[in-house]
Amino acid sequence: MSDVIVVGGGPTGVMLAAELRLHGVEVLVLEREPVPTRVVRSLGLHARSIEVLDQRGLLERFLAHGTRYPVGGFFAAIPAPSPERLDTAHPYVLGIPQTVTDRLLTEHAVEVGVEIRRGCELVGLVQDADGVTVDLADGTRLRCGYLVGCDGGRSTVRGLLGVGFPGEPSTADTLLGEMEVAAPPETVAAVVAEVRRTQLRFGVGPPVADGVFRVVVPAADVAGDRTVPPTFEEFTAQLRAVAGTDLGVHSPRWLSRFGDATRLAERYRSGRVLLAGDAAHVHPPVGGQGLNLGLQDAFNLGWKLAAEVDGWAPEGLLDSYHTERRPVAADVLSNTRAQMQLMAPEPGPQAVRALLAELLTYEDVNRHLIEKVTAIGVRYDLGEGHALLGRRLRDIALEGGRLYRLMHDGRGLLLDQTGRLSVAGWTDRVDHVVDTSEELDVPAVLLRPDGHVVWVGEDQRDLLDRLPAWFGAAA
Repeated sequence: MSDVIVVGGGPTGVMLAAELRLHGVEVLVLEREPVPTRVVRSLGLHARSIEVLDQRGLLERFLAHGTRYPVGGFFAAIPAPSPERLDTAHPYVLGIPQTVTDRLLTEHAVEVGVEIRRGCELVGLVQDADGVTVDLADGTRLRCGYLVGCDGGRSTVRGLLGVGFPGEPSTADTLLGEMEVAAPPETVAAVVAEVRRTQLRFGVGPPVADGVFRVVVPAADVAGDRTVPPTFEEFTAQLRAVAGTDLGVHSPRWLSRFGDATRLAERYRSGRVLLAGDAAHVHPPVGGQGLNLGLQDAFNLGWKLAAEVDGWAPEGLLDSYHTERRPVAADVLSNTRAQMQLMAPEPGPQAVRALLAELLTYEDVNRHLIEKVTAIGVRYDLGEGHALLGRRLRDIALEGGRLYRLMHDGRGLLLDQTGRLSVAGWTDRVDHVVDTSEELDVPAVLLRPDGHVVWVGEDQRDLLDRLPAWFGAAA
């Protein structure tokens, strides 16, 4: 019997599984597909996801496979410079194909002891007071303490739970693929520049190999079954319809389609079963937020579910996953809806787009929207208090090194600049580091394993009142 079964071996699922293993939780990942997908939907990681990787000591292996790009211009593809003074040590977008992200996260998960079984399709689940029973398509029956559905927008887990998924269906599909392009580069550049004057859902590039490019073009209509990829004939016909030429494309590596549906699960937890990633929310891909949102769900949930399994979770800790992450997803749904409107070719949306382009020349407006897209502006509602309360703390420089190097093990952290505080009774869950930083203007902060601040101050009795709320009773 596994402590936790994760359904879905994509980036959200394997990130969650690795987070659980940091705390010794026995995890089994079930993935329906027998081999990893070749389809590249996501092309990069935003600042908060980069911070997450840094907090776990994984960033260097990702940087070795990616390219850093300026963070400006990501809201509705409106040209804008990178904002100054972003509250992060990583003010860039890391360009890296999703297939590489999947591979690196999976390698990390296996390194820390996660078992991943491919070709395993979940078809049934029943939960009781002690755990969850899972039925697979091949007749296998498994048992676990908790189950997490990370199985995408058409989540089987969510459907079996009967959790509502309200929102709007897709109104505009887009075709996507990788293929060779025979037209000369100057012809491709001229066609793309002309078409994108009115159709921002069209593009060719970046190159993924010698002569092979990523091509995106609006579909003619909305597909009844988006799991069925378009034919190459359908793809080239749309290129000719939208761009007036098919650019001599040939030899496709893969083809896919995606829509702009916007849906949000009514609840992220039902007893011993939880939802994360696209199983809990789907939205248009504008701004590149989807994969990042799922990784950040996993980062929020992992330590909380581990605490529940280990038996020290205070009351309400696991439920805080829903209360914290669902509003974040709702905000992403809202801003992607807005971005889709701003990218529409009609005169009304284009007029609003021109007005917003003017507003983006103001530094505060530009920074606010980039903080929204990159998720570094997220603040969980932890009640009244210091401005840092509920926010994650960036990777600040300390006398003894950098903050995130102290967080690789996924434990809580008291960063104490006074040297007078103590976490006696919680040393099995919270590290106490006495150090100073010119970047931190408060006496001490208590950080959760995900790096969010849950206490600020210097009074020991006040700290002792706060520790049980997040780290359970003293040992």
